[in-house]
Amino acid sequence: MSDILSVRNLTTRFNTFNGVVHAVNGVSFDLKEGETLAVVGESGSGKSVTMLSLLHLLPKTTTTVSGTAEFKDGEQTHELLSMSEAEINRVRGRHIGIVFQDALSALNPVMTVGEQITESLTTHLGLTHKQAYSHALELLDNVGIAQPEKRFSSYPHQFSGGMRQRAMIAIAIACGPKIMIADEPTTALDVTIQTQIVELTRRLQREMGMTVIWITHDLGVVAGIADRVMVMYAGMPIELAQVDELYENPQHPYTEGLLGAIPKVGDSGAERLLSIPGAPPDLFKEPRHCQFAWRCDYAFDHCWKEIPPDFSVGERHYSKCFYDMDKEKPREQ
Repeated sequence: MSDILSVRNLTTRFNTFNGVVHAVNGVSFDLKEGETLAVVGESGSGKSVTMLSLLHLLPKTTTTVSGTAEFKDGEQTHELLSMSEAEINRVRGRHIGIVFQDALSALNPVMTVGEQITESLTTHLGLTHKQAYSHALELLDNVGIAQPEKRFSSYPHQFSGGMRQRAMIAIAIACGPKIMIADEPTTALDVTIQTQIVELTRRLQREMGMTVIWITHDLGVVAGIADRVMVMYAGMPIELAQVDELYENPQHPYTEGLLGAIPKVGDSGAERLLSIPGAPPDLFKEPRHCQFAWRCDYAFDHCWKEIPPDFSVGERHYSKCFYDMDKEKPREQ
């Protein structure tokens, strides 16, 4: 599989009255065509901001974004971060779709769901209103919304939480994008609906040949949907690996902590779940050393001197940690 998206040294800063927030700090990753990349980490780790930065969806007056992000559309390569507003508008929705975290806030409350689906169809694909209406009904049916003719004229507040998320997915896939970014699409949904949304995404990916970026803090969901996992902490990717490799052989203390905090089926309850002590770092301060050192049981002197590079710890497995967890000693520099 070839790379469809290559991001290098993505940096995002928020300029506030209290100072500069170092929200994303040198994120680099490659996205293979047709794969599902899960981006995991606790709240505030920079998962959503990373993806919003790529699509120019952050306020321009208070945000500074740098780095490169090359998106390949067939034989053409587009540099997303240097695009003008008109250029990125032609990419958003048409080539890269996004399912936002809170569907009720993301959907326009004064437009019907059908109007919000047909808007992208007429804008990007040039369909007539009659053609767009017909295609929108197909999309509503495809994402599992019953009585699409009736629901086409409904407003977002008339949908349940699960139905709103399905409508968001319909809008995201309306134009047949190459990449779909799902930003915690199962948040605030009950377990049954979560499973349905995950299965819906997997089915649509197979049928449409999409590449998916799945943002979540739920490692339980990741195991069933992802090909690779990128773990983020304090605006940095600190481990990147195939999903099975990550679960079986975590090579960063933070990943080890996240996996240790997951309840396991069949546990007697005699052992307490792992808890990561401390709190995330202050993002008003520019990172100058390992950002996890304050909370790490393996930290030693060198961890406080510089930011760890990406160490290759296996096939397509990288860890940003000076400590070798297999050998139980510092890595050789």
